[in-house]
Parts: sequence; C-alpha cells; structure tokens
Amino acid sequence: RPLRLAAATAALALLAVAGLRLRAGAAADTVRIGSKSFTEQLILGELLAQQIEATTPLKVKRDFGLGGTGLIHDAVRSGRIDGYVEYTGTAWTSLLDQPPLPPGVPDPARRVFEETRRLYARRFGLSVFPSLGFENSFAILVRRADARRLGIATLSEAAPHTPGWRAGFGYEFLSRPDGYPGLARRYGLRFVQPPQAMDLGLTYRALAEGRVDLIAGDSTNGLIPALDLQPLRDDRHYFPPYDAVPVFNAATLHRHPELGPAITALAGRIPAASMQRLNAQVDLEGQGVAEVVRRWRRQAAGSGRR
Repeated sequence: RPLRLAAATAALALLAVAGLRLRAGAAADTVRIGSKSFTEQLILGELLAQQIEATTPLKVKRDFGLGGTGLIHDAVRSGRIDGYVEYTGTAWTSLLDQPPLPPGVPDPARRVFEETRRLYARRFGLSVFPSLGFENSFAILVRRADARRLGIATLSEAAPHTPGWRAGFGYEFLSRPDGYPGLARRYGLRFVQPPQAMDLGLTYRALAEGRVDLIAGDSTNGLIPALDLQPLRDDRHYFPPYDAVPVFNAATLHRHPELGPAITALAGRIPAASMQRLNAQVDLEGQGVAEVVRRWRRQAAGSGRR
C-alpha cells in the first residue's frame, strides 16, 4: 500500500508539472492587446488583435478600456499588456514631457514621430510603429450654425466671443500639458465661468443641445458631422501632430518576431475619413466593435489596402 501511495503521488506530481507546462506554453503563445476607454481606441485595439490573429499563429487576449494615457502607458511598460495604439502628440507632450516644436519646423509630423520613436526606445524599452494613416487631433468645436452666424473659422476669430460662452472639456484635457491651460494662454481664451469638466463622450451632445458653447473633441469622432458641429482651425499651431501609432513592448517583439511584419502591414491603411466612419458605425449606429473591424478588414482586403 505505501508503494501504491507513492506511485499515485508521483503520478499526480507529473500531471501537475505537465499542466503547468501546458499553461506556460499557452501563455507564451499569447499576446495581450490593450486600449484606452473611448470608442476609437476600442476599435484600434480590436484591429491590432484581429490583424495578429489573422497573420500569425499567436493567440490574443484583449484587455481593453484600461483608462487614460498614464495607466495604459504603465501597463505596456510593465508587460501587463504587449501593445496598444497611442497618438504621437500625446506621447510627445504627456509622456515624454517635450516642449512644443518651434514655429516653422519643416514636416512636424515626421519630426515628432522620429523623435518619439527614438526616445521611447531609449527611455521606456518600447517600439513605436509607423502611423496607421490618420491623425486624431484635438478638435476645438462650436455649433456650425454659430460659426456661420459669427463668420468664424479659426480659434483666433473665436477668441473675442468666448467671454460670453460656456466651455466643457474632458477631464484629461483640463490638466494635460497640451490641454486647456496652454490653449487659453496661446489664444487669450476667457469664458463666462470656469470650463465645466465632463466625460469626453458627453461633451458633443452637450454642445449640440446648447448646454455649452465650445468643447475640445477628437477630430475623427463620427458625432462631429452627425451633430452639425464645426471644428475651429488651430491657426496659431498650438497642438502638435497626433498620428495614431502602434506601440509595443520591445521584449515582446524579441520573443515574437512575427509581430513586427504583422503590425507594420497596417501602416498607412486607415485615412482619417475612414476612421471617422468606423467611429460613427459604433457610436451612432450601435454596431459591435468586432464586427465593424471584421467588415473593414474584408473591404480593405478587397480593395488591396490591407
């Protein structure tokens, strides 16, 4: 009987070791893709996930809606996730703490991208891939009817009217280095009361319904044309470029070199107008994120873009 017990114990131990190896193997073949919490980020996270699943043998764990910029940056640096999509201007100002580019710098988008890629590798051990093909800048928005009535198209033209206006901004925009404080200084913006802090997704309808008169939205948001809102041109070039770029932990790319070509294949594939339509399909039409991405991939493959 002691011999039987010892044999049984040994067999259980071998099974446990085998189970651990299987789980370790499964984890080694899995990458974790993250996203911030707004619609476009959920779409882009799903795009990375489907691209990896379709073009590599790797499995993908989706870890979407992780919160704001600082939280998801910490997650990819620590290895909690392996990759996500960031915006170059956000990386430049909020994460790298770089000053605004001086006026007249040639090709500022390329300059910010190249410097961001270099500094991310050196400081954070992160690899920055080329742009997906669009920029999602801050869009300072007013109602189109008001812009027409007042004859304004730029922020400089809007500034004299702001003392009689109410502003509503997302929480992050109120405090980030490339957000409201610097914008107000650059254009001399003053409002009838301090700007109201709001969930970013609620600001568009608040503007359309007349509860505020100016907001800072995302330039690729599908609600802009749907709600008849008017972006004001940043004629004093306050905002840096905000190209959408995949960011991956360099250690992950070393373990899984097949990821590099898979992600690089997405470079330049999504024009801004296409991204705005994808956002609208989710936000306005209520379509599921995964299906929206699957359909875009089929259409892109058919047109030769993917």
